[in-house]
Amino acid sequence: MRILADLHTHTNCSHHAHSTIYENIMFAKKRGLELIAMTDHAPAIPDSPHMWHFVTMHELPDEIEGVKLLCGIEANIIDTDGNLDVPLADQKKMDLMIASIHTPCYPPRTVEEHTKTWLGVVENPYVTILGHSGHPSFVYDYEKVILAAKEKNKCIEINNHSFAVRKGSKENCRRIAEICRDAGAKIVVSSDAHSCFDVGVMDESIAMLEEIGFPEENIMNLTAEKFLRYLEEWRRER
Repeated sequence: MRILADLHTHTNCSHHAHSTIYENIMFAKKRGLELIAMTDHAPAIPDSPHMWHFVTMHELPDEIEGVKLLCGIEANIIDTDGNLDVPLADQKKMDLMIASIHTPCYPPRTVEEHTKTWLGVVENPYVTILGHSGHPSFVYDYEKVILAAKEKNKCIEINNHSFAVRKGSKENCRRIAEICRDAGAKIVVSSDAHSCFDVGVMDESIAMLEEIGFPEENIMNLTAEKFLRYLEEWRRER
């Protein structure tokens, strides 16, 4: 299995990341990727860029060094209703939007509250991807949320970075992937790279998906063409 579109990458516009857009692009090219999405952290993370960064991204080329570029954002979920830290007018401008829970913005609660939160996120028409939801501090009713995401044609992210930095996520990620497999829900596989050296690195996620026999037809970012086709379909439906 090869993943040729990396939909979750960070640049040093978020100060805890370490590479420029161009450095990320060059490593994507080196690794044979066809597309990357630039998805820096939204403003509720303390060292994130100002919203002006996100609303001016479309001044960048659509393709650099032969690699297609999508301009997105990793929005922070900020309450149990699933609200985000991105103004609605700006949500509408993104090529894609990942919604994720980060502890500086959303402290751990109960399973029931986490489930309510994710169901609220699913209802947001501008959220494309539910980000790294396997964190053991934020367990939710996986089946209920995944079925709701499938109904709304949203993707569940299998995040390679989680295997290294979110301790205890591995088994949860596997369970989420198994439920997506059995339900026929769509997923994306992402690096969540915080430096150019990790762009396109998804080995642990791919190995897990191969081990459980996840069908490639439900992985939306196998190629740039496949993800862009999905994105157009998702936009028409929202």
